[in-house]
Amino acid sequence: MGETNNISRRTFLKRSAQATVTAGVIATTSNKVFAEVDADVKGYIGSIIDLTKCDGCVNYDTPLCVSVCKTKNEHRFPQPEGPLKDYWPQKRHEDYSKEQERIDRLTPYNWTFIEQVEVEHNGLSELVSVPRRCMHCIDAPCQKLCPFGVIEKTEQGAVKIDEFFCMGGAKCRDVCPWDIPQRQAGVGVYMHIAPDLAGGGVMYKCDMCSDLLAKGESPACETSCPTGAIEFGPVDEMRKLAHEKATEMGGYVYGDDENGGTLTFYVSKVPFDKINGAIIKSKAEAQAISQDKRPSGRPNMEPKVGNLLDTTKGLMLATLIAPIAGAATAGIAAYKTLKGKKNESGDTHDEE
Repeated sequence: MGETNNISRRTFLKRSAQATVTAGVIATTSNKVFAEVDADVKGYIGSIIDLTKCDGCVNYDTPLCVSVCKTKNEHRFPQPEGPLKDYWPQKRHEDYSKEQERIDRLTPYNWTFIEQVEVEHNGLSELVSVPRRCMHCIDAPCQKLCPFGVIEKTEQGAVKIDEFFCMGGAKCRDVCPWDIPQRQAGVGVYMHIAPDLAGGGVMYKCDMCSDLLAKGESPACETSCPTGAIEFGPVDEMRKLAHEKATEMGGYVYGDDENGGTLTFYVSKVPFDKINGAIIKSKAEAQAISQDKRPSGRPNMEPKVGNLLDTTKGLMLATLIAPIAGAATAGIAAYKTLKGKKNESGDTHDEE
């Protein structure tokens, strides 16, 4: 983050103000754009997670998809600068820096985990292991409603957060049906732009190993899975295969209809409404014991959950966010422009 010091906060804010009007107009008219879902998923990569094959890596201390994900991404994990400040004007902040080894939930240091719940089905009690991480939605509300415009979809369809420019507003988590992105305070460009108000932080989540996908390689969770429960491939092929698997076992698919469609297809012989009910019950029991007020980091699995962008609430939220988005997008654009000019000139001094 040290490179942010090459540009003064005064210059950043001045350039941001100059561009805010234009960016604000774009932001406030984007609701129409939001409603136009790009149905063309050519080139997108999808995945199947077969719950009949996942056993939670019962023979390993840590599920291999979890451990390999942590190893691959540890160089990107946040290193907060203390003392951590609250989220102005609130009196709280989210800090997981002392819990970096946790694997029982999503955190900024753990982007996938295995949810294990006991489910009653057909008169039997069954332990179901569910790998959880970002669903990578086709029409991702987190991307559309990020006030800072720092979430993108790659050519392979992965939903990716720009961790450098993210300011931790957490709107991505607010609009995600599964509350996937997790926030760490005390890190990010926010600390350099507005240090007196610092505390926003950065949001973190799975990016589907977008660097590997761009090279035509498989994500780490797939190559590490010892049971073959995780499979990646062209999204149309994965969707078709998921439904074929479900039909063969008399089971169910999750992720095809949810939130307008995702690139992740769970296959299970146990109904997902029962899995969701078990998750909700387990989370409530854990909350009663821990009294932890932070987001649980354990996503629900509600069947047919809708996309917030299709609701009145979503439209209102987009309208409220638009002015902020205009200023933030302009500020980030100003920073990138200034940084580019300084790199060209070789000037590393603050501009006044």
